[in-house]
Amino acid sequence: MRKISLLLCLAVCLSAAALLFSGCHKPLEREMFELPEEFDTSRTYEISFWAKNDSNITQVNAYNKAIEEFEKLYPNIKVTLKHYTDYGRIYQDVITNISNDTTPNVCITYPDHVATYKEGNNVVVPVGDFFDDPKYGLGGSEVRFDAPTKDELIPKFLEECKIDGRYYAVPFIRSTEACYVNKTYVEKLGYTLPETLTWDFVWEVSEAATAKDGNGNFAVNGQKTMIPFIYKSTDNMMIQMLAQREAGYSDENRNILIFNDTTAELMKTVAKHAKNRAFSTFAISSYPANYLNAGQCIFAVDSTAGAMWMGPKAPNSDIHGSSIVDYEIEVMSIPQFDTQNPKMISQGPSLCIFNKEDPQEVLASWLFVQFLLTNDVQYSYATTEGYVPVTSKAQNSERYQEYLSYSDPEKAYGGEDAAHVYGVKLKATELLLDNTANTFITPVFSGSMSLRNVAGYLVEESAKTVRRGGTVDDAKIAELFEKATINYHLDDIKPTKATPNAAGGAELDVGAEDRDIPISSVILLVVLCACWIIFGAFAIFGVIKRKKSSNY
Repeated sequence: MRKISLLLCLAVCLSAAALLFSGCHKPLEREMFELPEEFDTSRTYEISFWAKNDSNITQVNAYNKAIEEFEKLYPNIKVTLKHYTDYGRIYQDVITNISNDTTPNVCITYPDHVATYKEGNNVVVPVGDFFDDPKYGLGGSEVRFDAPTKDELIPKFLEECKIDGRYYAVPFIRSTEACYVNKTYVEKLGYTLPETLTWDFVWEVSEAATAKDGNGNFAVNGQKTMIPFIYKSTDNMMIQMLAQREAGYSDENRNILIFNDTTAELMKTVAKHAKNRAFSTFAISSYPANYLNAGQCIFAVDSTAGAMWMGPKAPNSDIHGSSIVDYEIEVMSIPQFDTQNPKMISQGPSLCIFNKEDPQEVLASWLFVQFLLTNDVQYSYATTEGYVPVTSKAQNSERYQEYLSYSDPEKAYGGEDAAHVYGVKLKATELLLDNTANTFITPVFSGSMSLRNVAGYLVEESAKTVRRGGTVDDAKIAELFEKATINYHLDDIKPTKATPNAAGGAELDVGAEDRDIPISSVILLVVLCACWIIFGAFAIFGVIKRKKSSNY
């Protein structure tokens, strides 16, 4: 009976260990993907594609058309499209599906996200390893359409997809940030727009716009509401200000550098103007475009992809026509500290491929990704909003150049194609085309998304603190630095060192002394040790019992 009890106890402990381990395990490890020598066209493949649109039917139609045309070329490949309206939701769903080993084949995402995806062993395919394959690489001989070559991908955009020394994605479309300006109100306040906006100019005009008349209305617009300067993405705001000031943010070795004196200075500046209600953010006040179009904002910073919402004649305006105020809009680059050395962030989604057991299925996915880089697909999607194509081939195409030629406001606003050639959208597009060389990206690694969130957190909390009657002084900044580190788990980001990889590049690797033992392994070891201790105790007890019995 005691032996049965012992075995039952041991079984329960081992079962508990197995359950704990299975509940905490990392994703299934796969073999490193190798490009097949030939694509097997005798089989049918079903690949899933997760994509994001802004509830924009034109973008949905662009995806559907691309899939339809691709399936004509490859009748044995069926693409299933799943729509999202938020990149964050795609990220969360991918993370969940990695743990379940049910990832999509292809998804639109950001390099910061891919850096987290690839933490699982061989979960994401390093597509750069077969860019130059003569058959199925970019523009390869066996590809059934006119795909771009590696040299035709805009180098600046391609480099954004390099993580730990290797390309784990390809760029799909690109944008940057723009400052949409109510030029009419700037001049009404007695100012003239400079060729390039500076932070000092924007702050000065914004403060001037807070003046009220004797009736308590804002003098510049005669309304009860005026938020002179609204920034949509405050993480971008802080990141770009730090880059312009050549201050620390992070580096390629995953060192967190954002908690510095320049950051503190910028937080105090934000607090000063937020206290006077000259500055606000999307998180506090809502969409900048809505205030801009209602004549309640002068400087609205948002993505160039948001151009279709900006201006008194914006095709996608979210407010009622009766609330729109007529004004002259100007599209300018974001404010700068040094106008001779402008810096603005490059952003926009990329395409990544997830590894599968069947290499032929992965090759089918790679062919589809290449198709999304063709001229027609790039043109169709880029012209939906203020995006630019990611290949020189598409940018220089006759069709795209003709599209850009609609810079005449009379052409841009008139006729049934007004939305397609909306002047503000074209100006936003040209802004990025003219400033591609001035764009930059931040280092990408597992945890870089958390750091990006910290950048926005510091701006938002600086503004919220003073709006609640508090003060952003050195003590408050130190408190926010500490909270940011804890809340966003920055201490979990381990610095790395470069090591050679099989592809001949440098891949960042956490040193052995910095590696954390997975908690699942710790739990498993503890439970197994407990099992053996219990087993040993029962065995010793049995021996002692038998000896005592033999003495009588």
